[in-house]
Amino acid sequence: MKKHIPNALTSANLLCGMIGIVYVLNGEINYVAYFIFLAALFDFLDGFVARILKVSSEIGKQLDSLADLVTFGVLPAFILFKTVESNTDIWFLPFLVLVVAVFSAVRLAKFNIDERQSDRFIGVPTPANALLISTIPFLSERLPFFEPYLNNPYILIGLAFLMSYLLVAELPLIALKFKDYSISNNIFRYLVIGASLIFLIVLGIAGIPFAIISYIALSIAEAWITKNAETVP
Repeated sequence: MKKHIPNALTSANLLCGMIGIVYVLNGEINYVAYFIFLAALFDFLDGFVARILKVSSEIGKQLDSLADLVTFGVLPAFILFKTVESNTDIWFLPFLVLVVAVFSAVRLAKFNIDERQSDRFIGVPTPANALLISTIPFLSERLPFFEPYLNNPYILIGLAFLMSYLLVAELPLIALKFKDYSISNNIFRYLVIGASLIFLIVLGIAGIPFAIISYIALSIAEAWITKNAETVP
């Protein structure tokens, strides 16, 4: 029985994604972020529990990717689709943002065969992308200044294409896996955690887009510094 516990948690992730899609179709986008949060928790727990129980299977790996595609790929694409649809009369514009789901599938397929991603990510992880997109409505509520921009269909389409690129870009991103806890070896990890906490404390759930943007920016800075340090004779 214990080998099925991680798969049950993965299935709960998938269920959250499907419920979220129903909410989007009903026009209740503000609730969707909570299902993505819950799904991200299940996504973390399935791997954590599998390691604790010392169980793994090929079906578990494939199920995890399929669940992530629905919850962290299709669902955020539907959020963008519904938002763009409600802000334009041009029939084909909403369909452009579905590119997020397509590139999420490519990202997950690459992750399954890329052995470089054991200690860091290459490209933005799908849960981070989904959290950024799903919390945009909260950002509009908390900071009304952004509302005209975040409801602009062309800006949202631009966001969809930018995030689709970052999902599959050859961009090394920080993974919060600590081999030790020294500041010198983990300075950028601590900066990511610190910046995220500040945004969440100040803005609440609306701080998540800023937290993810800072995570990407700090990862780029770390990669640039590391690359330059390696080229110095």
